[in-house]
Amino acid sequence: MAPTRSAEFSDDTRRTLLQVARESVACGVRSGSPIPIRPEGLPAHLVRHRACFITLRRFEQLRGCIGSLEATRPLIVEVAETACSAALDDPRFHPVREAELKTLNIEVSILSPLSEIHVHTEQMLLDDLRPGVDGLVLDFGDRRATFLPKLWEQLPEPATFVEALKQKAGLPVDFWSPDIQAYRYLTETFSEPYEARAPA
Repeated sequence: MAPTRSAEFSDDTRRTLLQVARESVACGVRSGSPIPIRPEGLPAHLVRHRACFITLRRFEQLRGCIGSLEATRPLIVEVAETACSAALDDPRFHPVREAELKTLNIEVSILSPLSEIHVHTEQMLLDDLRPGVDGLVLDFGDRRATFLPKLWEQLPEPATFVEALKQKAGLPVDFWSPDIQAYRYLTETFSEPYEARAPA
């Protein structure tokens, strides 16, 4: 199952964002900071406020994944900042080292705005989900977690998808409350091997 893609972003825009992500990862590894971006004068589709996730893989293994759910910055700035954070700040991994740069694959997922799913029971949520399409956010008190649509490849059944997301949020797999808030979103996801470009 592939994440939902739209025609919103052209191939040139995808290449630009991937290049920014790669350069920012390299800059972060070498200096501790993302590449500086001046959004003034850039095309509207690069500076429109959008949320994104950046996923890093090395030899097909996850190497870092960081993102945001709320659109607070120009997209090109969000990509640069998030790519650096994925390389340095994912608490599951030690920071990326310079020797790894050429072997990284970088994936950019640009999120649509969140849309609340109005449900009162877990079964209503399961019935409403679109496997392979929906990204999902569960929000309960101070617990919040999300799965990108790509996670449907590993968890194709709605029940196991939601159970795993509850665990990620620190909730028991059999927990449900009418106060849980659920949101869906779509992603446009694209990637290229790090080594497909000139060495950073």
